[in-house]
Amino acid sequence: MRALPAVAGRDGFDALVIRVDYDDDQAWQDLATELTQPWGDRLYEAHVHFIDDPAWARATVDEVLTAVRADEDLSVVFLADRTTLQTEGHPLIAVTTLTRDDCLDDEDYDHLTEFGRQFRTTPAGVHDVYANLSIGNLGFEEYAAAAHDEAEGIYRSF
Repeated sequence: MRALPAVAGRDGFDALVIRVDYDDDQAWQDLATELTQPWGDRLYEAHVHFIDDPAWARATVDEVLTAVRADEDLSVVFLADRTTLQTEGHPLIAVTTLTRDDCLDDEDYDHLTEFGRQFRTTPAGVHDVYANLSIGNLGFEEYAAAAHDEAEGIYRSF
């Protein structure tokens, strides 16, 4: 497994979005623009920390999780992969930073990851997921279950 650069300068209020595909700059720019738009019913300001560094090209989920592990306040990271950039609606991968060590036991971990360690979400969903996980309003497993229940496997909203 390769070592990735450290994530620096992220404010705790910022969702972390990492670009891992570098084949379509225009699609990335379109996604970044969409992610900076106000979101939700009350049009909340979008807070996003972007990692746009070719050193992260083709990074795997495990490589990303190893690289962001030092940020103890980060409960989810969002990846912009090839599918994100080539699919209408730009569904990003949401990945929990939860590990077995963070849980009471294996049963607890299995419950919290019943629908997997990752799911896809729309750009608007990034803000919803990040904000609610940050304040402990909802758990990752609830979003993963919602995505699992959708025909396309993409979390859109509750």
